[in-house]
Amino acid sequence: MRKPVVIDLETKKTFREAPNPQDLGISVAGLYDYATDALIVFEEFALPEMFQYLENASIIVGFNIDQFDLPVLQPYYPGDILRFKTFDILKDVKRLLGYRLRLDDIVKATLGEGKSGHGLEAIRLYNEGKLDELKSYCLDDVRLTKELFNFGVTQGKIHYPSRGADPEPKTVFVQWEQFMSYQGLSDSVNLSLPF
Repeated sequence: MRKPVVIDLETKKTFREAPNPQDLGISVAGLYDYATDALIVFEEFALPEMFQYLENASIIVGFNIDQFDLPVLQPYYPGDILRFKTFDILKDVKRLLGYRLRLDDIVKATLGEGKSGHGLEAIRLYNEGKLDELKSYCLDDVRLTKELFNFGVTQGKIHYPSRGADPEPKTVFVQWEQFMSYQGLSDSVNLSLPF
């Protein structure tokens, strides 16, 4: 039975430098594989190894992956990245609440811990050649996204900060458990590598 993967990636450039996501370039990409319970990080040259996980996953989970991660990844992938089945947490939160929230705000309200940095810091780390710190930052985002997803799957809800004066987090009920057993098409996507 195929299992989900959770992904996140960091770019070499900002949108100010490259307005098109496909021109941002990938410095590192992180992945959590439910099949092996492994957190893995890939440098740009090793992205073909990441494609094996994506092609054999039941679904790809992430935060803003439909509008950001997958379009940034497309130039590296020889097939059509849109063929992958995804579950975008941000898209679901926006559907439920009517507005977008940052990953950091949701994980603080739900898990009680925040991100270790932000995307611009990741670009700075790349430009300064601090690859180990960059990898650690990326994998931390993957871990937080995975733990948020797990919380929604097991609890049927997540928490988010109030937009008003009330300091208490709000709760929204989610139906994410279905993605743990999702199998989609009977065959895995196989567009880049001979198996």
